Amino acid sequence: MMAEKLVVISDKWGAKKGLWIASYFGYLQQYYDIVFHDCQQLGNVDVSISSEENIDKAFFEDNGIERAVSNLIRKENEPAHYLAFGVGATVVYKASLKGLPAKTITAISAIGLESEEQTPLTTNVQLIFGECDKRKPGLKWAKSAAANLRIVPNFGHTLYSDEKIISEVSLELLENVTKKAV
Repeated sequence: MMAEKLVVISDKWGAKKGLWIASYFGYLQQYYDIVFHDCQQLGNVDVSISSEENIDKAFFEDNGIERAVSNLIRKENEPAHYLAFGVGATVVYKASLKGLPAKTITAISAIGLESEEQTPLTTNVQLIFGECDKRKPGLKWAKSAAANLRIVPNFGHTLYSDEKIISEVSLELLENVTKKAV
């Protein structure tokens, strides 16, 4: 049996500050064939000074997100499962609206989704946000876009780097695969 493909996309910091991402791999690599994309590389974001402000500007003002969306669609043309964080989650969401073939999408702490009026055609899109994330979309948007929104109490934007969330999300992803195998 071939393992299902899981495409993992980093947050705006890319692989540089993503040590927590290894925890997801620890849970998932046994059951998934994992492909990792550094969000900065996807968006051709090259900031000489890696400040939060510069990185945000590169993604949100200098078309980094659009470039990342195009590059992702170009690189990934087979249906796969997606797990993405922060800006990476925004990229996957927008790419799926433009035809990225996704079986499931788990997008954690995506940014700026309120501007999207439709949800991806993929049946299984899970949007996860921390309750204290100032950038989470409102329930009104979730209803009108028919989005599957999950709010985790007592967490902020970077909830995806917390061990509790890592294990919960990973176990859900493992259930996806092991259910099919039975």
